[in-house]
Amino acid sequence: MNASHTHHRHSFFCTVVPPHLLDKAALSADARRADLAQRTLERDALLRTRRRVTTARGIVPALVEVPGQDGPSRTIYDAQHRTRLPGKKVRGEGDPVGKDATVNRAYAGLGATYELFLQGFGRRSIDGSGLPLDATVHYSEDYNNAFWDGQQMVFGDGDGDLFLDFTVSVDVIGHELTHGVTQYTANLTYHGQSGALNESMSDVFGSLIKQHSLEQTADEADWLIGAGLLGPNVTGVALRSMKAPGTAYDDDELGKDPQPATMDDYVETSRDNGGVHINSGIPNHAFYVVATELGGKAWERAGQIWYDTLTGGQLASDADFADFARLSTAAAVTRFGEGGAEHQALQKAWSAVGVPLAG
Repeated sequence: MNASHTHHRHSFFCTVVPPHLLDKAALSADARRADLAQRTLERDALLRTRRRVTTARGIVPALVEVPGQDGPSRTIYDAQHRTRLPGKKVRGEGDPVGKDATVNRAYAGLGATYELFLQGFGRRSIDGSGLPLDATVHYSEDYNNAFWDGQQMVFGDGDGDLFLDFTVSVDVIGHELTHGVTQYTANLTYHGQSGALNESMSDVFGSLIKQHSLEQTADEADWLIGAGLLGPNVTGVALRSMKAPGTAYDDDELGKDPQPATMDDYVETSRDNGGVHINSGIPNHAFYVVATELGGKAWERAGQIWYDTLTGGQLASDADFADFARLSTAAAVTRFGEGGAEHQALQKAWSAVGVPLAG
């Protein structure tokens, strides 16, 4: 792997709570709420620039190949409310359940993510070669976010007001780890439509990880990202809805969920890397349409098509929605045949969200 490739591959810093939500909270008349939102925004901005500095040196995590091992290799660390990573090791692979519920949830979430990728798609960990999964919990104080920094997962505890502990939603854990899968495969540039696809991949597989762990069919799933994460004072059900983008929350302080479901409402913005957390609603909704059209377990057909598209080597790092639509439709034909239910579901979905399949 050449240095330039290495550097490119790890210039990732992806948070689960989008900046537009924290921006709104930072304007709150409630001083504590505003301060904590502002602190999280500042911490995220600092981490973003710091990642760029460290990645320029081409740091790559050591690939520890564990021969013949088909289980995960998980380590959970406790930052003890500081910001030095990874923190103190508190649970390793195979260690018994401890007293800290946050540690246990993080450990279980890493396991659920590993399991979906292995059982659903034959992928060993996020890099396909058994990469150890590391996570740090209790990061900083009242930190309102969780992130993947190119090498590991990090979870804040939330402030108990706007957000609860970030390990409570297994799909949030899956979402962040899927940024790692994307990083090791199509490496979608984190800006504009390719960035919104990057975010959408994380929502798609995050949702599938939750569905797989709960043994839910597409019809039984809630299609929400981060259900249970919003604090007691927020009017809303989740961070995002794949079923009905734009409906996850409508709060006096946080405003209304800005996600569009179709290209008619595509948001042009310079914030949030060109709206990566906003316009991801469009490919998210396309996946929801495919999954519910096909029914059954969403990872078996819809998820397989998305996985094939992400990992097939055809998806360019700067791909837009139309590229993904075309390639996913081709992937459906390659795996399941022309004109079948899968092919038709793909055509219906991309048409429903207004993404053209031609050319």
